[in-house]
Amino acid sequence: MTFKEQLDALFWEEDRIPSAYKLEEEVHQREYLSNGELRVWEGEVHEVLSPICIQGPEGLKRKVIGTYPLCGEREATEALEAAVSAYNNGRGEWPTMSVANRITCVEQFTQKIIERKAIVVKLLMWEIGKSHADSVKEFDRTVEYIYATIDALKDLDRHSSQFTIEQGIVAQIRRSPLGVVLCMGPFNYPLNETFTTLIPALIMGNTLLFKPPKHGTLLHYPLLEAFRDSFPKGVVNTIYGRGNKIIPDLMKSGQINVLTLIGSSKVANELKKLHPKVNRLRAILGLDAKNAAIVTGQADVALAVQETVLGALSFNGQRCTALKIVFVHRSLADDFLKQLSAAVAKLKFGMPWEEGVSLTPLPELQKPAYLKDLILDAEAHGAKVINENGGSTNESFVYPAIVYPVSKAMKLYTEEQFGPVIPVVAFDDLEEPIQYLIDSTHGQQVSVFSNDEHEIATLIDPLVNQVSRVNINCQCQRGPDVFPFTGRKDSAEGTLSVVDALRSFSIRSLVASKLNENNKALINEIVKSDSSNFLSTRYLF
Repeated sequence: MTFKEQLDALFWEEDRIPSAYKLEEEVHQREYLSNGELRVWEGEVHEVLSPICIQGPEGLKRKVIGTYPLCGEREATEALEAAVSAYNNGRGEWPTMSVANRITCVEQFTQKIIERKAIVVKLLMWEIGKSHADSVKEFDRTVEYIYATIDALKDLDRHSSQFTIEQGIVAQIRRSPLGVVLCMGPFNYPLNETFTTLIPALIMGNTLLFKPPKHGTLLHYPLLEAFRDSFPKGVVNTIYGRGNKIIPDLMKSGQINVLTLIGSSKVANELKKLHPKVNRLRAILGLDAKNAAIVTGQADVALAVQETVLGALSFNGQRCTALKIVFVHRSLADDFLKQLSAAVAKLKFGMPWEEGVSLTPLPELQKPAYLKDLILDAEAHGAKVINENGGSTNESFVYPAIVYPVSKAMKLYTEEQFGPVIPVVAFDDLEEPIQYLIDSTHGQQVSVFSNDEHEIATLIDPLVNQVSRVNINCQCQRGPDVFPFTGRKDSAEGTLSVVDALRSFSIRSLVASKLNENNKALINEIVKSDSSNFLSTRYLF
């Protein structure tokens, strides 16, 4: 088949889709979780269109896979009131519960969601166009993250079970919750990225308002019963609706103690400004990124190409950690572009259920048009799409485009494309990519490709002060989850990792007393009677 024939035949007829990957029926969600109840919604709903189109008598149409509630300000306010009541100024059942019992609740929740794996994976695939293999991987990684969080909390609590004596003062220092958390995750990893904030926030004793992302909402529906049955009422509350309609009043209330958002810096800035006591608001944010690759004159071109393809096009480049601009030393540019074009041409494109597929349709309705505009803008300023068929589209699918030479005059130079377009810049002096990173409003990660130890050493020192992670001869990435994940400038606020997230969603608190005979006896009696969940020497195994 020619490329055009392959592209035209990209989408399938309904009856050709393997039964193992079909949605048995549309998912019409009419329930939301609020104050420990699955409440029925009878109002307006949002129709969920899959990025997967179906070939039919009238041509290609995005498949309708279901609907979910578009609740309003009243329902959001009720959910907030439930979370505030469950926290009860730190006196509620959940924030005062022992660490061991909170862990038990999270373990029960995890077992319940594992039972729903099949439907969650299928909805991941249909809602955002992620390959079946990657959808399974996202679910499994999420479960691994939960168990790693539990282990990290046990370790943290074991260290906290000791008493410290300094200058005649005896104290026990532990971590305590912050209050009500508003949790909003992204569409590209709607399960995993959401749970990397939701689970640590929850297990540290906070209560939650959880708003699923616009794309990737339905996959959370099968988990609502698990949330309801695993935690005290009001601890987890889901809110649905248009964000610009239901979120502002929540922030204006001043009752949100922690904002956790994985999205754009513009949205984060606007939300924070709405809070009446910004100094009381803790923000844990994963935001914009324009991660660069720097391929020096001493690089292994084949390795740089291999990692660039992975870094720029995994899940169609729809990752905050994706490589979104590539600086190549001019002496290697021709060879790099030739090899990169050949590597992209080998990638299989198709439907998410096809074995070995790398490139799939895009969930955002306006994304193909936006990417086309970026390419046209670059071409108008002197660049070209240098790989054969680059930028070709069929409805929601966009074939990767390698654009060269990209310059400051082009949108692609600074805008985060978040899609399968690879801008390549030729440079003569390493000061050029360094200056790019200095001038950039983003500061998440960078990848450096070179086999010269002196060259790498001279790049590391300035770059670690521009970004939060320097990757040597490999793509940018988040994992392993025990590593800190953050960013400078407009790319992040706060730090996430298995351990850092526990700290991010809590504060150090201590109980202290002068060390005299009366106080020693008093503290010993409290510990011996096991009457306090905070002041305790219980040891978690």
